[in-house]
Parts: sequence; C-alpha cells; structure tokens
Amino acid sequence: MDIYMVGGAVRDALLGLPVTDCDWVVVGGTPQAMLAQGYQSVGKDFPVFLHPRTHEEYALARTERKTGPGYHGFACHAAPDVTLEQDLGRRDLTINSIAAIPILKSDGSHFYSKGKAQPDLNRLTDPYGGLADLRAGVLRHVSDAFREDPVRILRLARFAARFPHFTVAPDTMALMREMVDAGEASHLVAERVWQEVSRGLMTDRPSRMFEVLRACGALAVLLPELDRLWGVPQRADYHPEVDTGVHAMMVLDHSAHRQTSLAVRFACLCHDFGKGTTPADVLPRHIGHEERSLLLLQGVAQRWRVPKDCKELAEVVAKEHGNIHRCRDFSAAALLRLLARCDAIRRPERFHDALEACLCDARGRLNFETAPYPQAERLRLALQAAQSVPTDTLAADTLRQLTGTTGLPAGKAGQAVAQAINGARERAIHAALSAA
Repeated sequence: MDIYMVGGAVRDALLGLPVTDCDWVVVGGTPQAMLAQGYQSVGKDFPVFLHPRTHEEYALARTERKTGPGYHGFACHAAPDVTLEQDLGRRDLTINSIAAIPILKSDGSHFYSKGKAQPDLNRLTDPYGGLADLRAGVLRHVSDAFREDPVRILRLARFAARFPHFTVAPDTMALMREMVDAGEASHLVAERVWQEVSRGLMTDRPSRMFEVLRACGALAVLLPELDRLWGVPQRADYHPEVDTGVHAMMVLDHSAHRQTSLAVRFACLCHDFGKGTTPADVLPRHIGHEERSLLLLQGVAQRWRVPKDCKELAEVVAKEHGNIHRCRDFSAAALLRLLARCDAIRRPERFHDALEACLCDARGRLNFETAPYPQAERLRLALQAAQSVPTDTLAADTLRQLTGTTGLPAGKAGQAVAQAINGARERAIHAALSAA
C-alpha cells in the first residue's frame, strides 16, 4: 500500500497556511488489509478508516459515478487497481487535486498527531495542474465529472470567499451555469447547503461566496430572498450605496471584519430580505420591511434546517433592527418595551449579539464604515439598569402590601407584581440615562 496526503492539507501548505486537518488516500489497499493493521472502518458510503493512534481518516483510492439526483446518488468503486491519478481526478478543483508524500519521522513512520503532519512539498503528484492554478490564483474544475455533484457549486463559491483574490476560470463558470440551467441546484440536500453556506459565512470575505453564486445563477435557486435584493433602490440620504443587494453584502463583510459569530453573520445576511418585496410604487422607501424580512428568513431557516440559535437571533434582528437604530429617540418606557420584545433581560447574551448585528447594519453603508453607533451603548446601559432592579424583593414587598386587601380578583396579584417591576425598571432606566 502507498499512502499520500491529499486535498486541503497540501493546498494550504503550498499557500503557506497552517495545516490543521489532514486527509489521506491509500492506493493499492483493501478493507481487509486496513483492518488487519488496526484501522477502524467508519465509511458508510465510501471505504474510510480511522487510524488506530491518530484517528485521522484514511480513504481507499476510489472512482465515483453519478447514479441519481442529489448528493447521495453516487456509486463508488474502490479497489487496489484504482490509481492515485484516478482518485485525484474525481475531486472538485485542481487546487484540491494535488497529492504529496508526507514528511517522514526518523523511524520512517508517516503517522503524526492530528494537525501535526506536513506534506513533503518536494514530492508532489499534480496531474491536473493544481500547482499552476494555485500560483495564478484560479479556481478551476478538474474534469467534466464536476457536473455530477451540484454541491461542488457551493464548495467553489465557499473557496472563492476563503481565497477572495482567486478568480473563477471562465470554463468553470460556464459549466456551473449549465448545471444550474439543467436544474442541478434544485437537487441539493438541505443539510449540505447549510454546511457549505455556514462555512462560507465564516470566511474573511463572505460576500464573495454570494457573488459567485449569483454570477452562475445558483443564488436565484438557493436563496431567492437574497438574490432579488440587487437592483432594489433605497433612499440615498440613508444609503449612499443605494442598491439593497450591495448594502446586504457590505453589512455581511463588516460582520466578518469584526470577527463575529456565525449567528450574527446569518442575522446580517437575512435582516433586509423584506426589501426585495417592497411594492414598486413606494420605492425607495421600505415601510414595514422588518415584518416581511422576518417571515422570509423563517422560510429560509426551515428550508435549510438552520440551527436554532442562528434562526432566533436572525428573527430578533429582522424584526427589531429599525427600532434599535431609532432608540436614541425612545423614552425609558419605550426602551423597556424594546428590551422586552427582544427578551433581553432573560437572554442578555443574545441581545448583545443583536446589537452587534445592528452595528454592522449601520456601518455596512458607503462611507459609514467607521461611523459611531451610540445606540448600542444606550441600549446596553438601559439593559444594565433594568437588570439592577431586585425583582424578588420587589415582588415580595408588593405581595405583602396586598395582604389583607379585600375583593382582590384572582390573578390580580400577579398583575400588580408585574406592574411594580416594570415601573421600577422604567425608573431605573430613566435614572441611568439621565446620569450618563
């Protein structure tokens, strides 16, 4: 058996990036030989094994062919006669189709702890020109087999976001358009879409992913709620960039610049979906777009099976970002109502994330990239003041005052306690803002 390091580990080493995850391919091996050496079989669809010490994945060299629509419609052929070139030929991009012999330890062993292995960059197998494309900064498909897996459209878009200085080869872009026109993007499995999109959102320039998807037509299929924002105008006095789609990407990239969480970035992506459904006769105003954005993002979250934390934060931001932007004009009572709608007192961490998303929204405008955002500090101060109210003590005192009251209807005690707490919180907010 011959064992090679392949894929991202080789690519990243050639780019001078840290090698964190190692993928291995075994040429000339069999399942029986792998098991005899102590490997553990874990592959359900493909022959993949875990190394007994490092627990890294080792896959037998294989070829694949499409047998039906979607990611799972593939037949795999793994046998000792499958060559390294054949295995590399089934991969998506040329930059991911380079193999290397790993640097050996002094005892000749190539097994390292996870994340520590390094490829020998002087011993490369590069049958598809991946090294040249790395040097030229080009994302290019390996072969026409690219069209057999529509997930590769998403993967290429994600790599475009991770390496924003790379360009997409014209023939590859044309191939992706053909795939979209043939309906291939409609067959993508929801979990796979979210997996790739979420990874792309966490890059340094996530807008590039959506730029590529839009260029090949896939965005209109996968996320029409976002795709329809381009060409929709906004008031130039508030949005000098005017175009709503451009604004959405500026907001998203600013969230990446601030190294925010996945939930914040997803909220930034979805916050203005409703502007794409604004009636033409009221443009460039977008009255009531917050509620429309809420409904649209809920559909996306259901369609993609978005994790609960991402969905719930996006809902808060979509519904309340306009009020958060306007909060400098709110009274203490209005601020308390806003905090209540955001469930801020019970879930302060999520509320702080919502403020972060709103800051990105405010700065994701032409020439506003470094503008101050005092709304966030005002609302943090209001939340801190509301949280300072000793609710348990106040509730007990209120109930004691009600003791002996005659004719008090059932349930009125709870209402009285709630009113007392809200009143105390409102006064605390007023006092805190007055002293600021």
